[in-house]
Amino acid sequence: MLLLLDLKKTSRFLVLLCLLLFSFSLTKAQEIDLLLRGGHVIDPKNNIDAIMDVAVTGGKIARVAANIPASSAKKTVDVKGLYVVPGLIDMHAHVFYGTTPDAYIANAPTSVQPDAFTFRTGVTTVVDAGSSGWRNFRTFKAQTIDKSQTRVLAFLNIVGTGMASRYEEQDLTDMNPTMVANMITRLFPDILVGIKSAHFWGDYSQVQKAVEAGKMANVPVMVDFGEHKPPLSIEKLFTEYLRPGDIFTHTYSYGPTQRETVVDEAGKVKPFVLDVQKKGLVFDVGHGGGAFAWRQAVPAMKQGFKPNVISTDLHAESMNGAMKGLDNVISKFLNIGMTLPDAILRATWNPAQVIHRPDLGSLSVGSDADVAVFNLRKGDFGFLDTRRTVLKGDKKLEAELTIRAGKIVWDLNGISAGGWEAELQGK
Repeated sequence: MLLLLDLKKTSRFLVLLCLLLFSFSLTKAQEIDLLLRGGHVIDPKNNIDAIMDVAVTGGKIARVAANIPASSAKKTVDVKGLYVVPGLIDMHAHVFYGTTPDAYIANAPTSVQPDAFTFRTGVTTVVDAGSSGWRNFRTFKAQTIDKSQTRVLAFLNIVGTGMASRYEEQDLTDMNPTMVANMITRLFPDILVGIKSAHFWGDYSQVQKAVEAGKMANVPVMVDFGEHKPPLSIEKLFTEYLRPGDIFTHTYSYGPTQRETVVDEAGKVKPFVLDVQKKGLVFDVGHGGGAFAWRQAVPAMKQGFKPNVISTDLHAESMNGAMKGLDNVISKFLNIGMTLPDAILRATWNPAQVIHRPDLGSLSVGSDADVAVFNLRKGDFGFLDTRRTVLKGDKKLEAELTIRAGKIVWDLNGISAGGWEAELQGK
């Protein structure tokens, strides 16, 4: 009798042990949280342009390889026929949203809430382009940066009050390189990645102040160099004031009474533009509501002058116009001769390098799992520029799935979800 009882206890113990071992092996086998299977991976930093799988664990990229077993993942998403790329970096946006009366972009309704416009276009990181200055950046941080799922970095405006209005932006007495540099280096070096100079009606003084601060903080300067009547020389700007690594934005703008263009009236790229780009000056698209013209972009591309960075200049006055979103801006370049890998480079790894953030813009193992999955649609499409002229194209990029730090934050067609019928069956 005692022997029988001991055998029963032993059998129960062995059953429990087997169950525990099975549970442990299953957990071990499913060590991947999310697996994207069968997509065409484009990761310029790591020279990947092939059909591969991407595995995510603990919010980080765990593995990028071919034929990763689905049995090793808790959740698998089939992305065959789609392109899998690093989460896009929009290096020129305005997201200091607020309601300050009479304000323009700083804490104002012309800026937009980042999460409302980023993920649906495959963007996981935005860089605010000088909406705030050292006087109001902390408000921007508390109000927007700290509350957004989107990673929000920023260029700090050389003007203390940022882009409060065109009037405040002319105040040379509020352009303090020391205060700007101190805020970047001493307070927020992990968020503030550069300095912005913009909308100045005078000479080169604002740029000089910004570059002075840039030298002190060891960060790049982004320059919006327009609104001068007559236009000031961009050759002088490029060769006498800006440094390699500094950024000229609104590259393909056309407003010749206020802003010198990179392509002359005969449709030729000015030789000095190509020269300074080779020496390290960064050319940013910064599409915006009024800063992208086909008459500049098309001949420039035909002559081999490509932007270093593709960005939107996202704000309330651009998002519903010709710009629409970063996926749409990239699509424009695909339809005037740029390859998809080349375009993805200019919206991922290139901007990451420009802002000195090599931890971003790639699918490197161990990096934050910021991933965008795109469908490259074929059809008959029309693309507007800011002068309300249209270019017809046959390619359009569309964000199917966006992942931020391992979390699915955008799923256009429900490719990551199960069918509703299964819910009725309790599955």
